[in-house]
Amino acid sequence: MGRQQIDQISKELDRLYPGDAKTLCALRFETPFQLLVATVLSAQTTDAVVNSVTQSLFARFPTPEALGSAPVDEVARLIYSTGFYRTKASHVVALADRITHQYGGEVPSELAELTTLPGVGRKTANVVRSVYFGLPGLPVDTHVTRLSNRLGLSNSQTPEAIEQDLCVLVPEDRWGSLSLQLILHGRRICRAKTPSCFRCELSAYCDSAPSSVRVSP
Repeated sequence: MGRQQIDQISKELDRLYPGDAKTLCALRFETPFQLLVATVLSAQTTDAVVNSVTQSLFARFPTPEALGSAPVDEVARLIYSTGFYRTKASHVVALADRITHQYGGEVPSELAELTTLPGVGRKTANVVRSVYFGLPGLPVDTHVTRLSNRLGLSNSQTPEAIEQDLCVLVPEDRWGSLSLQLILHGRRICRAKTPSCFRCELSAYCDSAPSSVRVSP
């Protein structure tokens, strides 16, 4: 894919989904700790479901210290609707305890430190870095993977390799917003089983779009 085509995709995504990573993020949070927990809970569920449970969760356990000493069974009941609730409850209690005792109650901003926390991988760490701290970070989920491959932005299959490919294509201050733009477009248009290529604003630049809809921009 040529530089001009990459720039056109980036510009079109900016037009469709304007804003920085914090603006584009649908999770509700006030602190980096709340965003971290919400992102862990968001695995295999929707942002709307997460937002519906974190209000009660943070009202009951508002700080890392409070959540870190919470009964796992009680946390599991509060987050039940997010799915995989027992595993998620164990993770958020454990990470809250680690933040309390190892980091003095403050969420670290470095990728290497974030990814040592229970339940926190590169995707979650990059969400916290880009959305809250405004630092370079490009989260790769299933939407980003799918769209990167379909658009020809990456031929890789693993999240870390796709992250590396995308980071080469756009400036680091665009990493977080690009990820969220691809996620939003994946939810709205470029779905896994039934992509709406006929109404996709990126079809002219898409390697996977049928020739009948690949109209010159």
